[in-house]
Amino acid sequence: MTDRSVRQITDSRVLAALAHPLRWRLMDLLNVDGPSTVGMLAERTGQAPANVSHHMKVLAGCDLVAEAPDRARDRRERWWQLVDRSLRWSTADFAADPAAHAVADAATSLHLDRHTTQVRAWYAAGEAAHRAWEDGPFVANRWLRLTPEELAELGREVVDLLARWADRPTPDDGRDREPVLVFAYGVPGQP
Repeated sequence: MTDRSVRQITDSRVLAALAHPLRWRLMDLLNVDGPSTVGMLAERTGQAPANVSHHMKVLAGCDLVAEAPDRARDRRERWWQLVDRSLRWSTADFAADPAAHAVADAATSLHLDRHTTQVRAWYAAGEAAHRAWEDGPFVANRWLRLTPEELAELGREVVDLLARWADRPTPDDGRDREPVLVFAYGVPGQP
């Protein structure tokens, strides 16, 4: 696995594999918790191990996950890990093929739905959870006037900032650190 690598997806078959909510969740779990067995993933998702195993094979068939044989205690135990820590694609790469473009649109929509579902769940979590995090959660948005090149530059800066936080060594200070989803979209639009 290439640490914190970003994979540019140009194969609609890979996006078709991603256009499934459980597969996204499995990849998120591997991203947050690191290599895991099917049994561990089944327990975390509440799914049957056979179902998780099927979806892991689909992801492996697209080189999105790979076995981590160095973790296995014996030949029967199979550990899985992400191949790439981050994925990106552009629907423009699939414009020439209507079916592939529809797959890219579906994967993009599912990805956005996963993000908004996480945010909605936070707001529905209740006061006790909110008090525990005090002023940590944030919303930031701005309308900017940019050229396509400036938007690309802003995107690189945001990605670099997130990578800096993601790549930092976890401080050994005895404090609990929870998974936190931070996402940003920069898209042309009209107010």
